Amino acid sequence: MELILLFVGAALVNNVVLARFLGICPYLGVSKKVETATGMGLAVTFVMTLASIIAYVVYTFILDPLNIEFMYTIAFILVIASLVQLVEMIIQKASPTLYQALGVFLPLITTNCAVLGVAITNIQEGYSLIQSVVYALGAALGFTIAIVLLAGIRERLEFNNIPEAFKGYPIVLVSAGLMAIAFLGFAGLI
Repeated sequence: MELILLFVGAALVNNVVLARFLGICPYLGVSKKVETATGMGLAVTFVMTLASIIAYVVYTFILDPLNIEFMYTIAFILVIASLVQLVEMIIQKASPTLYQALGVFLPLITTNCAVLGVAITNIQEGYSLIQSVVYALGAALGFTIAIVLLAGIRERLEFNNIPEAFKGYPIVLVSAGLMAIAFLGFAGLI
């Protein structure tokens, strides 16, 4: 039951994008089409989950025994950068279309603060390996939900009459703000 609450809390109540405001760059940059947003969500899910596992192992079995815990940010960035390179190679081979659609945002997962934020939260909250994986999967699902929902809204907005002053990023930011307010409704869930 505790793991389910951790998962739901990470996905909805403490959504990394809409409640913690992490990962805003890919959230706004890759949310023009649902297909691209879904691909980005899956890539972030893969990287976030693996990064949490490897970060836990690195912290528990290397940094902590050597009393160099202060190095965890640098170590986690190296782990995330390596994983992003792996994901980039896999997507380039498996789906060249998705690779082209993600463009520059795929390597930018390395600097996606949501991935680093989840790895650091796992350590700071003292989560076990299983709890870290569950939290990372929940956070990744929350990221995917947020980016796919915004992509769906943006696709529909293209066919609507929007005042000239709101065209482009202004209407996207208004939509994102309304989504964040809507996600506040999940605050009483847990």
